[in-house]
Amino acid sequence: MNRLRPRNKHSRRGFSLIELLIVLLILGVVMFLAIPNIVQVRSDSEDNLARSRAEALNMAAAAYFQAMGNQAALSAWSGADNDGRYTLVAPYLAFAPANLSSYMPAGYSASFNGDPVRQKAALQRGSTTLAY
Repeated sequence: MNRLRPRNKHSRRGFSLIELLIVLLILGVVMFLAIPNIVQVRSDSEDNLARSRAEALNMAAAAYFQAMGNQAALSAWSGADNDGRYTLVAPYLAFAPANLSSYMPAGYSASFNGDPVRQKAALQRGSTTLAY
C-alpha cells in the first residue's frame, strides 16, 4: 500500500488539544466582538419602534380632531385622562390594542398633552424623555 504518511500503531486520527484550543479562542474573539453589536442593534430597534408608535399616536390624534371637529374633540379630550385619550384615538390606529401600555414596547411610555394639535405626545423610556 502506498500512503502519503506512514502509519504506526500509536498514531491516531483527530485533532490535537492545541488545535481545539485555537478554534475555541477564535470563536471566543468573534463572540466578544459580535455580542455587544447585537445588543446595541436590538436596543436601537426598540427605540425606533417606540418613536414610530409615538408618531402614530400623534397622527391618530390629529385625525381624531379633524374627524370630530375642533370644539367637540377638544371638549372630549380635555375631560379625559391619558388612557381615555388613547381610547378616543384608538379607532384611528391600525391594529390598536385595548390600552396604551400594550401599544408601546416594554419599558416605554407615551402620554398625550393637553393640545395634541400643537404639541406632540411625550415619549419616555423609564424616567428619560426621548426626543423624536
